[in-house]
Amino acid sequence: MLPTYTSLGPVDAPPIVLVHGVRLSRGMWHAQLQGLSGAFRVIALDLPGHGALRDRPFAWDEAVETIAGVVDEAAGGRAIVAGLSLGGYLAMDLAIRQPERVAGLVVSGASAEPRGLLLPTAIRSLARVMDATSPARLEQLNRAWFRRRYPAAMANAVLAGGFAFRGGADALRQLVGREFRGRLGAYPGPTLILNGQFDPPFRLGARGFAEAAAHGRIVTIRGATHLVNLDRPSAFSAALGRFAAEATRRSR
Repeated sequence: MLPTYTSLGPVDAPPIVLVHGVRLSRGMWHAQLQGLSGAFRVIALDLPGHGALRDRPFAWDEAVETIAGVVDEAAGGRAIVAGLSLGGYLAMDLAIRQPERVAGLVVSGASAEPRGLLLPTAIRSLARVMDATSPARLEQLNRAWFRRRYPAAMANAVLAGGFAFRGGADALRQLVGREFRGRLGAYPGPTLILNGQFDPPFRLGARGFAEAAAHGRIVTIRGATHLVNLDRPSAFSAALGRFAAEATRRSR
């Protein structure tokens, strides 16, 4: 059986669990696995319908439980949980449902409600594109884009995990209509809203999410887009590391 998560760093170090975005895999966290594993136990997982679990249908509740299972198995039952895009929404849901497993919550590219008209329309349109376009064509386009935009080590890690277009489209459809901001206050721990400067829907919604959180704060990474951890890996890792260290001290 293929491994479904990667862990690096001292086994007794504070754990950080990383949850990837739609259609991608744990490979997107290559820079954070390398950059943070000196001080933390860094764990990056694959969601159902993605990566090593690509043959498993995506189901929202199963995805939340997959994260919880990795927290239990690889992090001793409690961890900083950080997610980007789809992963950010799932991380919030886990923190709200099972706060005892989440020592600190980091939300990137997910600080906008997938309800109403504009964002759900964009999400459904993306899902339709993923359904209607040839997987081979999508694969070709995605591989070329990541190779052109990112350094070889990061691009190769993303490509090695593959692209999950069917699982991604299913995940997007299941995201639409869910509520997060109104429920976020149920999580009592610290929350970091960590967005890219050039990610308008989520950067502009950050204040509302931070205010809804019991202990929320905002960090915006200059020069980054939606894939903030890939665009500015050092800045992202530094912000995540500072937050994780503080949240760990608070939870002791």
